[in-house]
Amino acid sequence: MQIEELAGVSDHPLTVDRRSGELGESATARLTVALSDSALSDFATIAQGFGCEEFAYVVTPNVDHLIRYCDDSAFRELYRAAGFVLLDSRFLARLVRLTTGIRLPVCPGSDLVAHLFNCVIKPDDVVVLIGGTPDKAEVLRQKYGLPGLRHYNPPMGFIKDPAAVEATLQFIEAQGPFRFCLLAVGSPQQEMLALALQTRGRARGLALCVGSAVEFLTGGERRAPAWVSHMGMEWLFRLSQDPGRLAARYLLRGPRIFFLLPRLGFRIRSRSADQFRS
Repeated sequence: MQIEELAGVSDHPLTVDRRSGELGESATARLTVALSDSALSDFATIAQGFGCEEFAYVVTPNVDHLIRYCDDSAFRELYRAAGFVLLDSRFLARLVRLTTGIRLPVCPGSDLVAHLFNCVIKPDDVVVLIGGTPDKAEVLRQKYGLPGLRHYNPPMGFIKDPAAVEATLQFIEAQGPFRFCLLAVGSPQQEMLALALQTRGRARGLALCVGSAVEFLTGGERRAPAWVSHMGMEWLFRLSQDPGRLAARYLLRGPRIFFLLPRLGFRIRSRSADQFRS
């Protein structure tokens, strides 16, 4: 495993960096993950200044995502095109530090979304929520005083239905320009929507692939105590809360990361909100 600084990243959100000559697609090739150089406080500042004139999307890799990153070349493209790649997993950061001595910046997606709602989003901001029930959307409106929150919940399995995907994309684009668009339809569906929005070039604002963050905000799922999260053991807390749903993910699929980690290299790329403004 290695980490290196990526200097001079293109400041256009549609540009995918491919400078690393080590990125082959064979089963044994080293795969590089380009992480944004942002902890929570750093990215909160970037998000606050992003505005509604450009579009970029945020992905938040956890262990499960990085396993998919190793297995699926199409998923790697979703990450390479992202404007910001924020490491979601303190567990993974600790594992990398223990095995290599490398310190990776961590910006948990759930903490970021909570900070945006508590400290950044204003009552008159347009916020788009994709996924979740109408009741959950209403909880967010009332809890944070957001009359401008717009909600759409695609049907189950929508990503396999071109008409349903088109309807979802058109809904998001029709709300623009927006301050934030929260894509909460699970991975890789949310990342696929984000890339489609970027490719079409009509949406304006910052889209965040946030997974279950909305469930935590609305009380649908309990967050682990802060001390558990900081130890990198939030996965164990979540497993204890819902073993039937999460056992296969955490106990069967998750341990593959120990075998895949030697294939992964990490780059740190620096980007700011100013680079997305015209």
